[in-house]
Amino acid sequence: MKTSSKLILKNKKAYFNYEILETELAGIKLLGTEVKSIRQTKVSFTDSYCLFIGDELWVRNLHISEYEQHGYVSHDPKRDKKLLLTKTQLLKFKKQFEISGITIVPLAIQTNEKNIIKINIGLAKGKKMYDKRESIKKKDIEREMKKS
Repeated sequence: MKTSSKLILKNKKAYFNYEILETELAGIKLLGTEVKSIRQTKVSFTDSYCLFIGDELWVRNLHISEYEQHGYVSHDPKRDKKLLLTKTQLLKFKKQFEISGITIVPLAIQTNEKNIIKINIGLAKGKKMYDKRESIKKKDIEREMKKS
């Protein structure tokens, strides 16, 4: 069986600001108007991060704009959204999360082969300023090589 996923939006800042150690694909609990807004790519990853509340993993500050034709019911654009992971995945992430200097960030939003919205999350460690400069140099070198 072929797995085809369509990338809706990628968090480019996360790859620049953090060193991604490990990634995982998770389900996300959404309302109907949020799904429609995501399909129109009205999402912003600015300042979004994941945190544990109890034994559950939540995404905070993931801004999903209100759906324009929402009628009388709409959603709060910055509400916390629950991530749907298995117990073993949650335990693995919680062990890593408790280590100082490690955070969990949303990396991308995509759909799977059944057109269900998933979120790609990653264990990340913050980069220092000189690491960021190194990343910029690598990208510049790659661009120059493609041009020639």
